[in-house]
Amino acid sequence: MEEYTKEILLPRDEIQQRVRELALEISKDYEGKELILVGILNGVIFFFTDLVRNLHIPIKLDFIRAASYGAGTESSGTIRMSKDVEIDIEGQHVILVEDIVDTGLTLSKIKEKLLERGPKSVKICVLIDKRERRQTQVPIDYCGFHIEEGFIVGYGLDFNERYRDLADIFVLKEKEPSN
Repeated sequence: MEEYTKEILLPRDEIQQRVRELALEISKDYEGKELILVGILNGVIFFFTDLVRNLHIPIKLDFIRAASYGAGTESSGTIRMSKDVEIDIEGQHVILVEDIVDTGLTLSKIKEKLLERGPKSVKICVLIDKRERRQTQVPIDYCGFHIEEGFIVGYGLDFNERYRDLADIFVLKEKEPSN
């Protein structure tokens, strides 16, 4: 039996429109330059794919796998990295693409790690900027949506590896006990 209910927060049409706007902004900012996009797996996959398909500039793609959530709804505070960038980013423009920034710990650590490799620039693009539990400030250069609170799922965002496949974004809530 399902222990949670889902309430729609962002419908798929609104998400797709915002992704197209972000891609246009990035394309204008990097016109005439080559860009490397680095996605943070796994949650970013749908956002990353849609963003890339809407860009109008030369790009290279790579991925990092990092996580700070286990099976719960709160960040563990420990960052696990299991895949690193394979493209040489020295002297290159890089945009780190993430599905959601919550505590800021994961994104901050990854950006710091990338900067050690001598890129020309590292900017951050996130679908969701969630400020509820922010522990460290991370400069976000391209942001899809700001939300204040709630545990969200869908469009790549998961709870215990579930709900990633939903096309809309939902707030996940525990079901009220029935009498």
